[in-house]
Amino acid sequence: MKKFDLNIEKVLEHWTIPHALREIIANALDESNLTNTKEPLIFKDEDNKWHIKDFGRGLKYEHLTQNENMEKTDNPDKVIGKFGVGLKDAMATFDRRNVKILIQSKYSDITIKKLSKGDFDDVVTLHAIVNEPTHPNMVGTDFMFTGLKDDDIGKAKDFFLLYSGEKTVEKTKYGELIENKKNRSRIYVNGICVAEEDNLLFSYNITSTTKKLRQSLNRERTNVGRSAYTDRVKSILLECNSPTFAEKLVDDLQRIQTGNYHDELQWIDVQLHACKILSSQEKVMFLTAYDLMDGGKYLSYAKEEGIRIITVPDSLANKLETSKDLKGNNFRNLETYALEWNEQFEFDIVNVIKLTTKEREIFNYKDTIVSWFPKKINPVNDIVISETMRPDNYTGSDALGLWEPFTKRIIIKRSQLKNVQSFAGTLVHELVHAHTNTDDNTIEFESELTEMLGRLSTFILETSKPEKSKSILRRLINKQKV
Repeated sequence: MKKFDLNIEKVLEHWTIPHALREIIANALDESNLTNTKEPLIFKDEDNKWHIKDFGRGLKYEHLTQNENMEKTDNPDKVIGKFGVGLKDAMATFDRRNVKILIQSKYSDITIKKLSKGDFDDVVTLHAIVNEPTHPNMVGTDFMFTGLKDDDIGKAKDFFLLYSGEKTVEKTKYGELIENKKNRSRIYVNGICVAEEDNLLFSYNITSTTKKLRQSLNRERTNVGRSAYTDRVKSILLECNSPTFAEKLVDDLQRIQTGNYHDELQWIDVQLHACKILSSQEKVMFLTAYDLMDGGKYLSYAKEEGIRIITVPDSLANKLETSKDLKGNNFRNLETYALEWNEQFEFDIVNVIKLTTKEREIFNYKDTIVSWFPKKINPVNDIVISETMRPDNYTGSDALGLWEPFTKRIIIKRSQLKNVQSFAGTLVHELVHAHTNTDDNTIEFESELTEMLGRLSTFILETSKPEKSKSILRRLINKQKV
């Protein structure tokens, strides 16, 4: 028999038995990973004693020294712990909690006991008692416990992703995205839980650690601060591109307006990444809350086409305007959809002979109205009537008239032929666009319209009878106020 002083000065008094078992399981899993041997066994024997057994190289008493194992140090992203650090803490916890332990390998049988420290009888420390091996041909290491409860093992296993029953959504070079089905968000490092979060959408298993994170994996390996792993969580998210990931993130994205969203959505580049994935996979249109209120008929058209409407905050909408999805396409918003729809729209032009007698009488005033405008500049080649019209860009309702610069024609909705006032007002409005090349709701258009009305007023006053001129002018001015 040999006595090995564990030299434990500071005991982690708040550690429970599951915390101690966690260290044993972690070391067993590390050995399995380093030696490429089968998964450790966790079982209870016929004598109601629990075992944690790996199939690696076997534990030596030297592993009980509190030194970093160089093999583990050189493979930080392949293992969880370091022999000698958590193991000694675990053995002290078992002793304090009255759990007896026997460690067997081909090298020795090891138990623990409190003994005087060397020649100092008044100083009692925890020692490992090292005996000759019971099984010199044994493969691996077997930790045998007396006094454990089944619940202790269950709680210990719950620290590990392997035994949690949680599903991996996607794997990346930085780690794994884990589906959150237990109403808890966890941060794992190489499969062991180091922190729990209240408001994350997913759980994460970080397999590529940073120096900052490794330094933060303290002796206790619990409650690691968020700042230590935030960068890696973000990196995992930006590497993911599965439909499940995008769907959950976009669903959560639409809760931003109500404030009921998860913390991942605080990062605008994560929001943008989710939109990139979704836009690459299905027909979607990204709208702000204002767009939803102001979209008019275009929203109805989009829904009829089966386009999914996604509500996004203004800050993200601005990002989308200058970004492309994963396929290199522009994002569809209200403006781009309107352009798409208008390019595909076909007018239902009505042949003049199919107009009613009254409609033809009103339509025949077009030449008279055109003559009011300067003859030296006549940009209009044709004036036609259409049964259907594109939505107005400002109201969302069907436009009453339209000036097409590329075809040099004015199109007027058939319903405007209901009376002379409606037809004349609409035609004058579009003629102003044609002659001035300005857009609605602009200062330039208002200025040109005012000037044009002045010219028309002068023309009418000079060429018509006073009573008739006053009547025509009044109708024109009233129409432009609409």
